[in-house]
Amino acid sequence: MVTTARARFVRVSARKARLVLDQIRGKPVGEALATLTFTPRAAARLIEKVLRSAVANAEHNHQVRNLDDLRVVQAVADGGPSMKRVQPRAMGRAFFIKHRTSHLTIAVSDEVNGARAGLTRPRHMRIRRLPAPAAGPAPATAAPVAPGRAPRPAARAPRRRGRAKPKEKA
Repeated sequence: MVTTARARFVRVSARKARLVLDQIRGKPVGEALATLTFTPRAAARLIEKVLRSAVANAEHNHQVRNLDDLRVVQAVADGGPSMKRVQPRAMGRAFFIKHRTSHLTIAVSDEVNGARAGLTRPRHMRIRRLPAPAAGPAPATAAPVAPGRAPRPAARAPRRRGRAKPKEKA
């Protein structure tokens, strides 16, 4: 059974939280908690709270007894609203500061197969696979040249630095 926990409006940027979430995604809960304990980032403390909350939700809501079977199947940091502040600077200028927030979501599951069934990415976020190259003649390495233009030379001589040497008189 998939169980989630969310922390909203957390005072850490989503970009910094994603660095930590990438380390625990797909790991067993015990290993993820150990990783978060020894990760020297401020976001790790906040994510650890959310992960412990997800484990408690699984224990309470779905009567999961064996916590060793739980795995982190989803770990997402979405951007929240930014608090805008103004810092005065010299000569009447103003420097704008954005205090970024994020929404942290962690889902744990005790299912071995099909745990990710309800947690697939939306179509616009899926990784597109390129088709395998067709067997046949290899493509030409030189770029096609437009009609009426001379092809570019393959490599140029390196440029000289410094003063140009005076030409010798013959």
